[in-house]
Amino acid sequence: MIKLIPGFKKLIIYTCLCCLPVLATAQQVVGPGGTSTNGSSGTAITTAVPFLTIAPDSRSGALGDAGVALSPDVNANYWNPSKLAFLDDKNSVSATYSPWLRQLVPDVNLAFLSYAHKIDNRNSVGLALRYFNLGTINLTDRNGADLGSYRPNEFSVGGSFARKFGENLSLGLSLKYIHSSLANGAFLGTQQTRPANALGADISGYYRKPTQQFGKDAIFALGINISDIGSKISYTDQGQKYFLPANLRIGAANTWYLDDYNELTVLLDLNKLLVPTPPVRDNNGNIVSGRDDNRSVPAGIFGSFTDAPGGFREELREISYAGGVEYTYNKQFSIRGGYFYENPNKGDRQYVTLGAGFKYLNYQFDVSYLAASQQRSALANTLRFGLSANFGGIK
Repeated sequence: MIKLIPGFKKLIIYTCLCCLPVLATAQQVVGPGGTSTNGSSGTAITTAVPFLTIAPDSRSGALGDAGVALSPDVNANYWNPSKLAFLDDKNSVSATYSPWLRQLVPDVNLAFLSYAHKIDNRNSVGLALRYFNLGTINLTDRNGADLGSYRPNEFSVGGSFARKFGENLSLGLSLKYIHSSLANGAFLGTQQTRPANALGADISGYYRKPTQQFGKDAIFALGINISDIGSKISYTDQGQKYFLPANLRIGAANTWYLDDYNELTVLLDLNKLLVPTPPVRDNNGNIVSGRDDNRSVPAGIFGSFTDAPGGFREELREISYAGGVEYTYNKQFSIRGGYFYENPNKGDRQYVTLGAGFKYLNYQFDVSYLAASQQRSALANTLRFGLSANFGGIK
């Protein structure tokens, strides 16, 4: 049996897989309250590779982690790939870096690279890479003998295609490859652990309509993104397989152009995981309330709206809310704020976000700060830093 050395403070790195409780490096991030790698508490619905649900960029990170209907930028590869069709520039690229869960460990971080290319007035393509580093883990056996160190990590890489249909609507499709290397080849019983791999897809849509509101020019936008639909994932050849964090994100945004220099945007996103809710079982493992969560991917997605043991009221509790406000002056300087809410019985992430952005020529720098209770949230004081560039001409 492998265990972590006592000097690893109060955090144990593990993946979201409850089938591997013996192997600490094969479960999500867990502290005293059962904190997952995306910051949710142990009350959240368990999925594999929850790093896919972490908002990667600084702009939306300052807007309460909302962005499905936000005005298009290169980070639409994550939030809503269909928005890429509305980009103005021929080429756009961005890089974002975030130290992660620094309340618990010193060396976990998330990096995100995004690129977009506008083929013509209607079609665009994008590429995205996210890399999640879970730091270095020093390993010992049960007798305290040194077994060396291990660096668990996860990444996803994918491509997107978006196309306009008319002047106001676009649709998008993304395909991605997901790799999760969290175990170092140790044996779980008679089975040897191994890196896990999966394929996933996103389907998205975006609608925006220029209009007049309160005597001012405005744009109203709607967005939808069904993300991470894909194969189940496993860390052993014959072990149990787990769902990707398939998610339904819908939202709206409204931008007012107050005058030639000032604009204001308000947005709201709603999110719901499209995975089974675990049923309530008795001491013998028999289902008392809810439905069996051992299902196929399609059955898990469609059944996720009606399978909560607490009925419709519990289904509503599985929806999280993200909203924010962005003020921009002269299309060069922005200040942002937002709020994210997740029900205490479904993950309990609740925090305020703040941030700013500055544009110089074709370059944009963004930073965001996450303010949460030091006692309740492992995400408190999280920072994200982003740099992006647009080139190829602005229409």
